[in-house]
Amino acid sequence: MDKKSIRIESISKLHELIGYEKPKHPLLTLIDYSKIKPMVSTKDLFITTNFYSISLKNGSSCKTRYGRQYYDFQEASLVFLSPEQAIYIEDESSEEESTGWNLCFHPDLIYKSQLGRRMNEYMYFKYNVDEALHLSNQEKQKITRIVYDIENEFSQNIDMFSHELIISYLELFLNHCKRFYGRQFITRTKVNKEVVVKFERFLECYFDSEKLKLNGVPRVKFFAEKMGYSPNYLSDLLKKETGKNTQEHIHFHLIERAKNMLIGTEKSVNVIAYELGFEYPQHFSKLFKNKTGMSPIEYRN
Repeated sequence: MDKKSIRIESISKLHELIGYEKPKHPLLTLIDYSKIKPMVSTKDLFITTNFYSISLKNGSSCKTRYGRQYYDFQEASLVFLSPEQAIYIEDESSEEESTGWNLCFHPDLIYKSQLGRRMNEYMYFKYNVDEALHLSNQEKQKITRIVYDIENEFSQNIDMFSHELIISYLELFLNHCKRFYGRQFITRTKVNKEVVVKFERFLECYFDSEKLKLNGVPRVKFFAEKMGYSPNYLSDLLKKETGKNTQEHIHFHLIERAKNMLIGTEKSVNVIAYELGFEYPQHFSKLFKNKTGMSPIEYRN
């Protein structure tokens, strides 16, 4: 069966597609899942939007896929999507009715605000759907209260303070989610340590093979896909466990191997650079000096 795709350009278009009442704010909405009546079938459907989406969904067997991973919304969890991030809904909900909410806001809402400049700090908007934030009951109650504060604010008559207060509540919400993700990384430390070991094996195998010379310095995305994670989630997990993100691990292995080659062989810096996967030797020299404080020649001498 051919898969359908829908691009949702605005909050009002979203309301129209799900059979929801007209939005009370052009750039912000809170949707109650129990009240939606989709105007199109959601089975085998790709969806992209141009706004941020934060979803808390309970009691549904609807399976959603992001990339190669599936997420089953039978547990109360938060899923974050950034603009242009596509998801694929494979199955429609079963007889059990979905409950929960979906908070959506357009980038224009936070344009020129401090929050708008800080959005890149909330890395979880780039996580896979199956890397959702699993909440305790207390955490769920806390963020839900903030969400309803946001709704109350944009549902009232807009005044000169409304926009500033909405952004303040939104920033408070996102900061709590960052905190709760930190807790999630800590409580899953046993599983995370296994991920670290697996990653180190992949890294060592890559550097011990001909792939380094043939394919060049590996990208973060390469290891993330190989391990079934999003690049941001893998980096954040490694950072929590080891103090270094994925890129820093790659560079560490690269520099350690370069040190051994500089001291243990008489190969020229150019040859070492090529064997380490660098197309241009000057890029290798720049990275080496940045990480060690010395040029490759200075280190060898």
